[in-house]
Amino acid sequence: MNWLAFDIGGANLKVADGQGFAHSFAFALWKDSKQLARELRTLIAESPAADHIAVTMTGELADCFESKAEGVRFILHSLQEAADGRHTRVYLTNGKIVSLQVALQRTSEAAAANWHALAQFACRFVHPDGALLIDIGSTTTDIIPLIGGQAASQGTTDTERLLYDELVYAGIERTPVCALTPKVPFRTNPCPVALELFATTLDAYLLTGELPESPLNQQTADGRPATKSAARNRMGRMIGAPEDYNHRDAVAMAMAVAEAHTAKLAGAVQRVVDRIGAPAQIVISGHGEFVARKVLEKLGLTAQVISLKDQLGVGVSRCAPAHALATLARESVGG
Repeated sequence: MNWLAFDIGGANLKVADGQGFAHSFAFALWKDSKQLARELRTLIAESPAADHIAVTMTGELADCFESKAEGVRFILHSLQEAADGRHTRVYLTNGKIVSLQVALQRTSEAAAANWHALAQFACRFVHPDGALLIDIGSTTTDIIPLIGGQAASQGTTDTERLLYDELVYAGIERTPVCALTPKVPFRTNPCPVALELFATTLDAYLLTGELPESPLNQQTADGRPATKSAARNRMGRMIGAPEDYNHRDAVAMAMAVAEAHTAKLAGAVQRVVDRIGAPAQIVISGHGEFVARKVLEKLGLTAQVISLKDQLGVGVSRCAPAHALATLARESVGG
């Protein structure tokens, strides 16, 4: 019995088999929702053979849907179409793995459940007396207490988790620069930034060299490639694209944006730690593990750091909720 698990987001589709295969693919759900079933069918065909499919999601929040319930139903129906009769299961925020028919009746529990699957999986790497999970992706960051071998979050829904600092809408690619800092350095002066989607954290980390260039990736603020030269231009627009603006200016701005991003996440992590006490162990995962390390350094936390990238590989860490779900499904349902 082979499992393939999907984590369906608003900007990315992630797939893993729980045995080392894991891939992330850019897919703008809010733009091309009608193509979701086709994309999922292609991913199934290009992945290791599987007769069982599992899914978790965050894409239901995409603004192409009137409500989260509509989004959940659309995603589940698209998966059912793509699965071509394969046995299919859905992860809920209470940790249960249920049939499509049950999930369609419990859309609020199927919505945004990927963090819970990852947290439950992460518990196997830590002692039961208390730890913390920090998963940083392209769009969001999850900060989840792990206590007694279970996810111990205060919130369950997106809104509750936002209120308790367990969900932060700030990631390493899609977060607008103007959402992180009101000013950036320009030569000898702090310059106010345009309150416009001219540049994102992807541009900042391209310019600092912490993310690699990807000329084929055009999921950027202006639709141009994810390269340093294009990122420099996008960052320049944040301060009105001055005529004498240069690469050194862009890098200085990028470093300030990266620091603001780190500070924002550090504040949220500190508030969670203040609530649960200093953890002895911290699991880090996601595309933004490098930012998680900067957050821990800024806070001076002395906990043992367990990197899923080191434990399982770069690809699995980036697709950690999908890998977690494939593993949990195999263990709980069979495989």
